[in-house]
Amino acid sequence: MPYQTSGQEKLVKRAAPLDVTSIKSDGTYIKITYSRPQKKGRIVFGDLVPFGKVWETGANETAELTCTRDIKVNNHRLKAGTYALFTIPEEDHWTIIFNRDPGQWGTYNYDPGKDALRFTVPVRHTETVYEPFTMEFADLDDQANLIMMWNKTKILIPISFVR
Repeated sequence: MPYQTSGQEKLVKRAAPLDVTSIKSDGTYIKITYSRPQKKGRIVFGDLVPFGKVWETGANETAELTCTRDIKVNNHRLKAGTYALFTIPEEDHWTIIFNRDPGQWGTYNYDPGKDALRFTVPVRHTETVYEPFTMEFADLDDQANLIMMWNKTKILIPISFVR
């Protein structure tokens, strides 16, 4: 069971547990740390996560991507480092944002002036319902897809490993 420590070192169960997904290719390591909120019968996109507003891409702490070498994300170069991963969901597309200010809680201090990379990807609607928000990598030899899934929504972000 996922737990976090409160200020008094008491263990409390997190409603949106932390998770990590990672991939390694030819010496390049990419890791994403994020929280996994649950659908719990709620309307997710357009309600719980409003359309057109910056989202921390999960819950609680802003999702973070760390890459040990430069990569290409949706054909855009992203330098090695750690980034806050924000998104702006819309009904038919999402804006993906890699921000140079990791370690944030929610979107309270989001500063677009610190964006390292921003682009859009189309939304894919599925028949499958994903109860928890989930991120995973699909390995495609010298490239990969970062896949985000929640409710009946799926986002694919192509990643290439720079040699």
